[in-house]
Amino acid sequence: MQLRSAPEHTLQRLEWTVLRRLDGLLQGDYRTLLRGTGLDLADLREYQEGDDVRHIDWNVTARLGHPHVRVHTEDRELSAWFLIDLSASLNFGSGQRPKRAQLTDVAAVLARLITRRGNRVGALIYDRGVRAILPPGTSRQHVLRLLHLLQSSPEQTAQTDAGPTRLHELLDAANHLLRRRCAVFLMSDFLSEPGWERPCAHLARRHDVVAVHLYDPLERQLPNLGLLPLQDVETGEVLLVDTQDPVFRERFAHLAAQREEVLHDSLARAGLDLLELAADDDLLPALLRFVRLRAGRNRAGANRPGAVTRADRGLRLVDKEVA
Repeated sequence: MQLRSAPEHTLQRLEWTVLRRLDGLLQGDYRTLLRGTGLDLADLREYQEGDDVRHIDWNVTARLGHPHVRVHTEDRELSAWFLIDLSASLNFGSGQRPKRAQLTDVAAVLARLITRRGNRVGALIYDRGVRAILPPGTSRQHVLRLLHLLQSSPEQTAQTDAGPTRLHELLDAANHLLRRRCAVFLMSDFLSEPGWERPCAHLARRHDVVAVHLYDPLERQLPNLGLLPLQDVETGEVLLVDTQDPVFRERFAHLAAQREEVLHDSLARAGLDLLELAADDDLLPALLRFVRLRAGRNRAGANRPGAVTRADRGLRLVDKEVA
């Protein structure tokens, strides 16, 4: 009997447990994952708050005396790029699954969902620098190649020479590589050195960017486990902390919430939609709810394409409710 490879086993599992069910539930909402800006002019309409100012037709605006925007026919064939952070902190997991396993699953589901409809998927993979570039492709075999890259990268253990994550290196590489407008999925736990915000905002000005934020519940709140050694897997630094101290646990939770708020504000200012996934979240309801919220916001015309405002935090999947 021929044994299936790890990528094949992963993809078949997801095809049965997630993709088959998504096919029957998404229906027309799939297209909200990939929004294009075709060259064919479809209509002109009055400017609404939140519209992209780059689509204003200045000749019509001058003639009629109030702003009008161009509406284009959407491209049917688009490219999507996955910017994937596989730094050492993604190997952490307080439960049965590390963040890296959830990242691999969501990348596989999105890639297969996109390629099955004739669109192309490429990837830039970061691991102490941009380690691999997968050119865009459309086949199931191409998705298996992506999974092979994600599953074959050595899972780092704590080591002092690994150094902190520099997410700006991945974003700089994407800004240099991606010339034509496309959909971009930035997948990371965003535990990085500062400096990634500016290249992220630059990327979002030219592309439709979705941030996929992976986290572990233990990173937000510590239980009472007594004296506990904590090690930074990227620098090797070890601290001994007393989790029995309620003041310490409260301070930890406060700092974690503060860090999350800064992250959300940074992504909102950059104009990114945000999908948050815990390492043990059920992927199907999370993806379904995100797509439907994104579709509903787009139909309402509340924001320009790709934007997230502080009032629109419904796109943050911090709970497990299914719409």
